[in-house]
Amino acid sequence: MTPAKKLQGLVAATITPMTPDGQINLPVIRQYVDYLVSEQNVKSVFVNGTTGEGLSLSIEERKQLAEEWVLQGKDKLDHVIIHVGALSLAESQELARHAAAIGAGAIAVIAPFFFKPTNKDELVAFLQKVASEAPAVPFYYYHIPSLTGVKIRVEELLDGIKERIPTFQGVKFSDTDLLDLAECINKHEREQFAFLYGVDEQLLSALVVGASGAVGSTYNYLGRQTNLMLQAFAKPDLALARKYQFLTGEFLSFVIKLGFGVAQTKAVMTYVSGIPMGPPRLPLVDTSEEFISKVKAKLESIVWPDGD
Repeated sequence: MTPAKKLQGLVAATITPMTPDGQINLPVIRQYVDYLVSEQNVKSVFVNGTTGEGLSLSIEERKQLAEEWVLQGKDKLDHVIIHVGALSLAESQELARHAAAIGAGAIAVIAPFFFKPTNKDELVAFLQKVASEAPAVPFYYYHIPSLTGVKIRVEELLDGIKERIPTFQGVKFSDTDLLDLAECINKHEREQFAFLYGVDEQLLSALVVGASGAVGSTYNYLGRQTNLMLQAFAKPDLALARKYQFLTGEFLSFVIKLGFGVAQTKAVMTYVSGIPMGPPRLPLVDTSEEFISKVKAKLESIVWPDGD
């Protein structure tokens, strides 16, 4: 599963399927993989991240999920990235070793967010200690300051990072600071780092400044339409690309006003794919039937440029 080429295009931030009683539901992941590939044309995944409730799972559950995604993705998926970040350095290192042992294509790490790093050197020291446990596996930093509260600019973080972390390959950039993203891309063009944008409703703007791809939850169920946006951008047919982005934004604006998070994402994915994603894990609570009804009506009302 080790990537032979630069990571680019769409990466689905995977949902963790759960049974009605809240246990992880491993048997549906095979169907999940097939659905992403055949229905959404998405062939890369980011496992155990925010959308996957990774920090709400036990270490053993995270290992089981990583193993199943690598197993079911073999010869079907291009990249299986395992998020191994944790509040505990020892646990994060354990997960990194495990990901390497099972043949994960890459690992990613979020900044610890209870006892937080306060500057670049502290954050890089933590990341380096994790990356060194998987010395042959590509490493990505997962930047999401809205959840971690760690607001160290990525442009600053990247200065000299290859010397500290030789396996460093890029960033999952889940922030709206497009100036920071643009400076990263401009200053590190020679290193050919992958910059994967993580704010789905602003993807087109990130592509304009040079993002190489995207990691997001909507690519689980709007992957096909977003791929068509990428194709339009590449032509370039910016007017068509904008239509796709505006419609994605229209849908997300609608659901955000209703209250949209991981629990609601699970419900939307269950509706669109037919694969039972189950409830979220506390402290998140399951979504309402009213929400699902409104989302169904909204999705059915959207007319995409490809006629769907």
